[in-house]
Amino acid sequence: MDTFALLAQGLMAAMAPMNLVYALIGVTLGTAVGVLPGIGPALTVALLLPVTYRLDPAGSLIMFAGIYYGGMYGGSTTSILLNTPGESASIVTALEGNKMARKGRGGPALATAAIGSFVAGLLATLGLAFIAPWVVKFALSFGPADYFALMVLAFITVSAAFGDSALRGITALFIGLGLGIIGIDLQTGQARLAFGVPDLFDGIEVTTLAVALFAIGETLKIASSPSQLKEEILAVKGSVWMTVEDWKRSWVPWLRGTAIGFPIGAMPAGGADVASFLSYSAERSFAKKPEEFGHGAIEGVAGPEAANNASAAGTLVPLLTLGLPTTATAAIMLAGFQQFGLQPGPLLFANNAPLVWSLIASLLIANFMLLVLNLPLIGLWVKLLTIPKPWLYAGILTFATLGTLGANGAMSMQVFGIRFSFELVLLLAFGILGYALRRFSYPIAPVVVGLILGPMAEQQLRRALAISQGDPGILIGSPVAIVLYSVAILALVLPMIMRMRGKGGALAQLASDED
Repeated sequence: MDTFALLAQGLMAAMAPMNLVYALIGVTLGTAVGVLPGIGPALTVALLLPVTYRLDPAGSLIMFAGIYYGGMYGGSTTSILLNTPGESASIVTALEGNKMARKGRGGPALATAAIGSFVAGLLATLGLAFIAPWVVKFALSFGPADYFALMVLAFITVSAAFGDSALRGITALFIGLGLGIIGIDLQTGQARLAFGVPDLFDGIEVTTLAVALFAIGETLKIASSPSQLKEEILAVKGSVWMTVEDWKRSWVPWLRGTAIGFPIGAMPAGGADVASFLSYSAERSFAKKPEEFGHGAIEGVAGPEAANNASAAGTLVPLLTLGLPTTATAAIMLAGFQQFGLQPGPLLFANNAPLVWSLIASLLIANFMLLVLNLPLIGLWVKLLTIPKPWLYAGILTFATLGTLGANGAMSMQVFGIRFSFELVLLLAFGILGYALRRFSYPIAPVVVGLILGPMAEQQLRRALAISQGDPGILIGSPVAIVLYSVAILALVLPMIMRMRGKGGALAQLASDED
């Protein structure tokens, strides 16, 4: 009953007029961003970090969560109508959804994606509300050594789960850990890697790094790529409503996709892309008409889209309860929490319970908003696909620069008699770093996670060694730490196995059909 009462209180707070406005802004931006190919929710949340610096923490986090959910919704539009997945999690939707659109059934494909996303998001959010308190009760028993083991698990997770190479992920992580060392050591008071620059004494701003890596780096990558031909946008023909037969073939995949997506999203080595591919494989195995797969089977859209959105709620379980990000967007949301002086984890539920439960309850509201926005306004979202890429990325570059100036715009650096904002210099430098990482296929999220969690891991390691008077045996002295280290080892291997089984099986079956 406590969960019901807390969720009801959170729902009342989330329904405050300003919070509803924040949720509406979030789901609208998220849907628009999800529709645009090449721009994901992580980039949008990163762009909004400096803009929301002085806003209400609850409203800002509600908006970020709305962007996350909206981005998952909007990605299906691009995949179905353009055959261009905006994110890896939308690849499977393109396999069947675009075939349906080419047969004149784009409307039902978009409808089953939207309704399936609503069903999965609703059920998964309720799962988040009931599972999170149990995880928090367990995590409250952690000591310093256990927290350090948890940080190690986070480092291994982001290194192995992001990108196709664990070595590249670890390299990106160590870049972030190196940046996290910069600044004044809180225990000794000594400056580390500041090189006498006063602006570096407080360390690297997470918002500056996130905006630079995600927004500036992506813009430079697009600008350096050869111009591409204009993609063919398929018009939505006929009614967008589903037939009775479509409903019969979709409702079981919606539930099955939710059951697959939520636990995989909550796993340290999971993710929406893994969940969607496994859901596609499951629907193909259980299909009554397997011959339609590869030619526009509605189950191949309903199941993966449900798994995609259920995994988004599942991702919030480790993020809110343990401070463990398992996706790029979750890593940026972690930075959003820290920008307001909040640290996700068990103490967040104890010290900021109203904020946490209003955030969880706002996801229920966001789901209803998204269902209303997606189907009636599908024509508007399709028109967004016609925005020229130079205009789009020029706007992103301008918005990122102005946002950073607004949050940290003090002119503190002088070159040749001209005063500059040191944060803008860092923004450009980290933007070039983001471009270089993308150019050589290095993941971006581990850099941000390393900057955020690196100082925390160092602090917990020092506390543990101080308690044991320097004995490193304390780091593996508790059953919890041993379990976490074991999970970390599995996290190095599990993503590769799951991707090989999920993606390999789905794509191999699709290729055999096309042959």
